[in-house]
Amino acid sequence: MRIKPSDTKLIGLFLDMLAAEQGAGLNTLDAYRRDLTDVSEFLTGVGHTFTDAETQTLRDYLADLDTRGFKSSSVARRLSAMRHLYRFLLNERIRGDDPAAILSGPKRGRGLPKVLSIADVDRMLRRAKERSEAADASASQRLRSLRLYCLLEVLYATGLRVSELVALPRSAAKRDARMIVVRGKGNKERLVPLNEASRQAMADYLAATETVNSEKKNSLATSKWLFPSFGESGHLTRQHFARDLKELAVASGLQARLVSPHVLRHAFASHLLHNGADLRIVQTLLGHTDISTTQIYTHVVEERLKSLVRDLHPLAEK
Repeated sequence: MRIKPSDTKLIGLFLDMLAAEQGAGLNTLDAYRRDLTDVSEFLTGVGHTFTDAETQTLRDYLADLDTRGFKSSSVARRLSAMRHLYRFLLNERIRGDDPAAILSGPKRGRGLPKVLSIADVDRMLRRAKERSEAADASASQRLRSLRLYCLLEVLYATGLRVSELVALPRSAAKRDARMIVVRGKGNKERLVPLNEASRQAMADYLAATETVNSEKKNSLATSKWLFPSFGESGHLTRQHFARDLKELAVASGLQARLVSPHVLRHAFASHLLHNGADLRIVQTLLGHTDISTTQIYTHVVEERLKSLVRDLHPLAEK
């Protein structure tokens, strides 16, 4: 079903605002466009547009999503898109009210992220390091092993999003650098500290790229990317890193389905909190704008507090 031209125009204006004022990326803009187009198609079918739809009509839309078998998480996302759009229309005085303001979404529990134990991560790091030091490996095999080991060390040391990690510039590996500047969502920059292991892994990996460059006269050592693609221009892709990581997980005795770059980001946050880090510090390191996003890790803090009371309270049972 085609949507009304007036709705198409409003969606376009809204997306322009998100891009200009909030620095929304292409994936975010595409998601909003899809969600709001679906809302508009429903409104068109019942004889309404964004500018004249009332609260009950929007409730009918949410009910229609339920009838179509949408998961509660998807319904909640559509509701969030509507709320953002109508706040925009209100602020721009295109509407004098906000019919989405009093809508309530589906009740849903937020699933806990999959987390690897410290021992699991240590097994993967040891296995990756062993591969990078294998005496019988060819120069290209050693370079690939060093790259994977470096990616793993930096990811676990910083908790970067995988898109931030693979797109790190070569300048991030400056000698003796204690911090790196990361450009995250909304083009916002943040400082993230590096540990000794990640700095050494970067140094070893860069040294290997320079050796291969001098021997084969390729462009690895002259690329602007820290992790350039070996076969094409540009940097390593997220998908390629994810595949390499799953293969390493299997070689380390772990199930491939339990390991991904995002799971390692969760492990970084969970292990920090388990060892006493403040939730606000972890929020900053992860690049979360809203503390509510970081609060999925509250269960880690709660377990730690319980263990502290159990182990340290003078009246606790011994």
